[in-house]
Amino acid sequence: MTQKTAALTIEEDNHWWFAGRTWSLLNMIDPLVAPDGKKRVLDIGCGAGNMFHHLARYGSVVGVDNNPRPLAVARERGYDVRQGLAEDLPFGGDSFDLVTLLDTVEHCDDDLAVLRECYRVCRPGGYLAVTVPAFMWLWSHNDELNAHKRRYTAGELKEKLRRVGFRTRRITYNNFFVFPLAAPLILLRRQAKQEPELGSPHFDEESYQVEMEPAPPLLNRILRGVTWTEAQVLRRMSLPIGTSIIAIAQKPQEG
Repeated sequence: MTQKTAALTIEEDNHWWFAGRTWSLLNMIDPLVAPDGKKRVLDIGCGAGNMFHHLARYGSVVGVDNNPRPLAVARERGYDVRQGLAEDLPFGGDSFDLVTLLDTVEHCDDDLAVLRECYRVCRPGGYLAVTVPAFMWLWSHNDELNAHKRRYTAGELKEKLRRVGFRTRRITYNNFFVFPLAAPLILLRRQAKQEPELGSPHFDEESYQVEMEPAPPLLNRILRGVTWTEAQVLRRMSLPIGTSIIAIAQKPQEG
């Protein structure tokens, strides 16, 4: 791993938005998928492999993405990645114990086709972890930058998971505690036609990396504390509103 890619990993893990998503996601997966390092994991829309070192707690991780540029960075990091489409995954059926689809499906024209592919490659009894942005009324310039097709409600996502065959085990809104600040800020900036809200992720077309709008160090530390606290809450209960959604679904044993 080069100093450049190592620095990217450290910087991303330190940012409150990514850190909060990771803490919440792992706290929701762990009770269902034992972090024993023995399973096969697929990360769809893996980019440069920024989640690999977290997902490795569950087992060997393979990534797939349709963009060759971040995949080159992932290979430089030593990760096992393939180029392919989320709607037509280059893997056989019933291949993975855990499939992750993290802030990916909202980029795809046919989200049901993507979820069907997730179902196909997931082993019976295996799990799918999905994160998506919440609420179309929170649509912002950041969604335009990222070429999003849609945002979701928890009910819409749960219904689409059901339609392709998954059984939802947990679904919750995320970023609940920052929602009272984030939602008005998004709406005000949209009205003023300003660029991305503070701390929001977007894809940088020059570097082919997911970039974060900078948060001042003190604010970043405060928000990391807030999102860490929320992640502990999500161990035990789901939350009624937020700027994003986390869902954990299972493929039935009977297929």
